[in-house]
Amino acid sequence: MSSESKTQDWSKPAAMAIPKGGYFEDKVEQGRYGPIFPKTPACYGFSILAKIVPGREDVFYKYAKNIEGTIAAQPDALAVLQLHYLRWVLFPIKGDTYFMYQGIFDTDFDKYTEDAVTLFGITGLRTVFENLEGFPMDWQTNPAAFVKFVRDHQCPSFLEYAEYPYVSATEIKKALKLKAAFSTMLDQMQ
Repeated sequence: MSSESKTQDWSKPAAMAIPKGGYFEDKVEQGRYGPIFPKTPACYGFSILAKIVPGREDVFYKYAKNIEGTIAAQPDALAVLQLHYLRWVLFPIKGDTYFMYQGIFDTDFDKYTEDAVTLFGITGLRTVFENLEGFPMDWQTNPAAFVKFVRDHQCPSFLEYAEYPYVSATEIKKALKLKAAFSTMLDQMQ
């Protein structure tokens, strides 16, 4: 386990109420691109809500299929992002279509942003975010512009809960491997 997880009690569920605005005023940690969203029992993450460019709804579904195929072929393709979960939702508001991105990951916001920009740069992939109104087209060479877009569209949570708080995705995978090894060992003993 990481030293940080050892200091947190992962053995019982935890919830954290987050003030309006998304930051604890007495604990604001400054990163390279401004304040860091706080680590919660669910780890780090952010949620954005942005209007998509009209007529581009199908691009989002095609992009989702591309990610599905990429992960099927190369399961560790997004490993650098240290993700727990991603959830993407399209929904209508007053005749326009909006995109909601929710991500939970193990690194702080600055590192996640830089890793995402690097990952896309190395692979030559474009991001589906390019189909959102106002998204900076120079995002691959201008992480600060990407950060500004995310912060401008951030919808901070006001409650986060975790059944297994403060545990990294790596720690969860290790625990599951250990469980599988014990199961195999017990099966062989029978």
